[in-house]
Amino acid sequence: MSSPEWNNPVIKWVDDRLPVFSMMHHSTAGYPTPRNLSYWWNFGSLALTVLIVMILTGVFLVMNYTPHVDMAFDSVERIMRDVNYGWLIRYVHMNGASMFFIVVYIHIFRGIYYGSYKGPREILWIIGVVIMLLMMGTAFMGYVLPWGQMSLWGATVITNLFSAFPIVGDFIVTLLWGGFAVDNPTLNRFFSLHYLLPFVLVGVVGLHLWALHAVKSNNPLGVEMKAPEDSIPFHPYYTIKDLFGMGVFFMFFFAFVFWAPNYMGHPDNYIPANPMVTPAHIVPEWYFLPFYAILRAITFDILFIPAKLGGVLAMFASILVWMALPWLDRSKVKSARFRPVYKWFFWILFADFVFLGWLGQMPAEQPYVWMAQLATLYYFAHFLVVLPMMAKLEKSVVLPESIAAAVLKKDA
Repeated sequence: MSSPEWNNPVIKWVDDRLPVFSMMHHSTAGYPTPRNLSYWWNFGSLALTVLIVMILTGVFLVMNYTPHVDMAFDSVERIMRDVNYGWLIRYVHMNGASMFFIVVYIHIFRGIYYGSYKGPREILWIIGVVIMLLMMGTAFMGYVLPWGQMSLWGATVITNLFSAFPIVGDFIVTLLWGGFAVDNPTLNRFFSLHYLLPFVLVGVVGLHLWALHAVKSNNPLGVEMKAPEDSIPFHPYYTIKDLFGMGVFFMFFFAFVFWAPNYMGHPDNYIPANPMVTPAHIVPEWYFLPFYAILRAITFDILFIPAKLGGVLAMFASILVWMALPWLDRSKVKSARFRPVYKWFFWILFADFVFLGWLGQMPAEQPYVWMAQLATLYYFAHFLVVLPMMAKLEKSVVLPESIAAAVLKKDA
């Protein structure tokens, strides 16, 4: 791709030696995008924006945080009470984690609905799932840092899960703890990794964007761009659309920051960590609850696999199964707009995921246990049974000839 001619001599001088402006041009004005993208495509740029906000606020929080079990809780309280605008930085960071997951979950389910995992976007989709896993690890370690009751006991419960793995389980737990209990070495390790992983995340997001620019964006029709009239430049059309979406999103975001900053948190985390007192009900943050419900749903041995190990494997499999979506869904039609049966199963999956999230916060007792087992059964059946069957049984609606034909016909 040829480089644009720059009129500004300073920009031209810099670009001849370091073509950063040409790269930006090719990524915006020179990047063709489908002309029919809806606001559901805003959530990728929103996720990147929230990631930047999280890194910036995290850097400022670290300047006043002390990663020691005797001082961590008090250092967070000092940030809230004594540091100039520390309360604002912490509330933005704390609620930003929830916003990050809201945006990414919408981004993922949009991709599932419109078939954005299908060829030629398989690697793009797999990298997206890797981003999700990195996010979950980063968020879990970050939740431990305030060193409240839920931080301590959440870390104890989740890290103990690795002990279910035969032979290497106890070694992994000891490695994570840095000893024989969740204590100061654990906090130091989690603090170090929580600071490191966001920068790893930036690198993987860069790969995600690279893969996106290689295969171009999917669109609501699921029809590939075939001619110049199917596309428009990313800038200024979608930059303006993204900026509008960001404005609406940040109104929603800061409504929580200013008026309900602790709504998505747990009150027990404002109690200093005490290894001698176990909370009545240990729950992770809301964005982990669907997978936590799947973990607790396995209360029985599966052949030679004990229940505890089966729950751990089911929890990890519930995320990793997303990576297999390009091969599990063999339908040649991408968008659910043209798949009348699949569309209903998609909404059943979405409702099932929300239901699992609700079950994850309920006590591990009846009737919630068998409800979680049924919801878990459908969750895996959707991916492993329903999707392969849809390709053979479903009769899709006729696709439009091209993006331009569908858009111009609609406008007419």
